[in-house]
Amino acid sequence: MPQKKKTTAVVRSQTRLTEGIYDMWLDTDLACDARPGQFIGVYPLDQSTLLPRPISICEVNEEKTALRLVYRVVGAGTAEFSAWQAGENVQVLGVLGNGYPLEAGKGRCVALLGGGIGVPPLLETAKALPQVHTFLGYRNADTFLKEDFARYSTLHIATEDGSKGTKGNVLDALRESGLKPDVIMACGPMPMLRAIKQYAEREGVEAYISLEERMACGVGACLGCVVKTKDIDAHSHVRNARICTDGPVFNAKEVDI
Repeated sequence: MPQKKKTTAVVRSQTRLTEGIYDMWLDTDLACDARPGQFIGVYPLDQSTLLPRPISICEVNEEKTALRLVYRVVGAGTAEFSAWQAGENVQVLGVLGNGYPLEAGKGRCVALLGGGIGVPPLLETAKALPQVHTFLGYRNADTFLKEDFARYSTLHIATEDGSKGTKGNVLDALRESGLKPDVIMACGPMPMLRAIKQYAEREGVEAYISLEERMACGVGACLGCVVKTKDIDAHSHVRNARICTDGPVFNAKEVDI
């Protein structure tokens, strides 16, 4: 596994996709090692802020020279990021975490399920797997990235208010489609992931879920982001796993959420 490193990236472009959601490309050599489902830490330019903000990797360009980050503004750090312009130098840490096990999807029927800001990490996954079905959940018709997913997968949309696609959530859309996947790969808010875990257990489907959590160090040292597990962790010696290093992607059967 490549060594994690702090390095300088250059903002290639930045656009606003919808209210509070931004799309930024960074030129960085970290792109060479990035895998679907991994993330990087992005440092604010404000020197009083010591810790990087974890942002999932949405996409890697074909030349593997740039990373695409699609993120939501939720605090001072991400608000600063949204104001960055092309050509600015920024500090990043990566590549971090374990991504989706693409080998589990080879030759099998795969459903990608994403909700909210859990949508972006699935785009590179969709690109990497042939004949994949993607189910994206939004609150309303104010969607983002759906055209990108449509290029690489069979796309299904769910909205809470029924303004686009299936009325309900991604599992409602999956049921409505009639698809019976062999494997699910998912990212989104915890209630959604809990429902997917229950669905997978009930239907006998293999499921891999990416857990969203606030992180401090991003490299497993602080134990600030943990999830209960079936097995005892060799690092902490309790039934916990560190989301930033053991995850963020886990086999749904192995975590207690």
